[in-house]
Amino acid sequence: MSGSASRAALETVRARIGEVSGRAATSGGLIDLASELYAIADLLASQPQLRRSVGDPATALGARADLIGGLLEGKVSAEARDLARAAAEQRWSTPWDLAEGMEHLGDDALLRAAEQDGDLDEVEDQLFRFERILDSQSQLTTLLDEISVPAPRRTALLRDVIAGRVHPITQALLEHAVASTRKRSVELAIDDLLEAAAARRHRSMARVVTAVELTSEQESRLTAALTDIYGRPIALRTAVDPAVRGGLAIRVGDEVIDGTISSRLAAARAALTS
Repeated sequence: MSGSASRAALETVRARIGEVSGRAATSGGLIDLASELYAIADLLASQPQLRRSVGDPATALGARADLIGGLLEGKVSAEARDLARAAAEQRWSTPWDLAEGMEHLGDDALLRAAEQDGDLDEVEDQLFRFERILDSQSQLTTLLDEISVPAPRRTALLRDVIAGRVHPITQALLEHAVASTRKRSVELAIDDLLEAAAARRHRSMARVVTAVELTSEQESRLTAALTDIYGRPIALRTAVDPAVRGGLAIRVGDEVIDGTISSRLAAARAALTS
């Protein structure tokens, strides 16, 4: 979401997840809560009139909260209903942003569950590894993003690919990214998840691709250098790709530092043919 009002609204409601109590305070409860938040997002997406009524900036905030709260009464947990009410009380740039915001809240609940169990680093690493798989297999990415294919079939394909080799929370995050009609693409969805996971530990992520595996000393030096450049803690996620031939390709957020031999060769070929 690009609107400043929506970004502010999302951060306000995100803080409320940390205040939930009772069943949703456990990792298992957070996983259940995520499922309910995803379902609320689906409801808003599938009901245009409801979405406009609950997310229209021109409608009184209290009335919007009462509408969604009454609709969800007895159908979801008290925690999910309260978060939906809290979301409805915010000002969103567009009603669609409210539905997208509920999805982000579901993602956040799952990441909190992983963090609570001490598994966030594992989940983050598995998301990065799957992102690398998609980057190298464009046909798989196309199939997972094909909106004309029913979501259950795309989800089944995903399950065949990962074959139960990832953490259950990683699988839940990926399945939702594939099944959602509101995610722009599964690669962009994973990118958002990786940034959200890094932000939970107040750091940024650097994706590093090399021709050969870096040593621990090299990783430490690179981490220190990037932390100094960006002025904030940086966590490395490294992957080996012989196709780069040498050097490093580094991406931090939207910034790319491409010092690979393959890119230099491509630039040289382009210069010779121009």
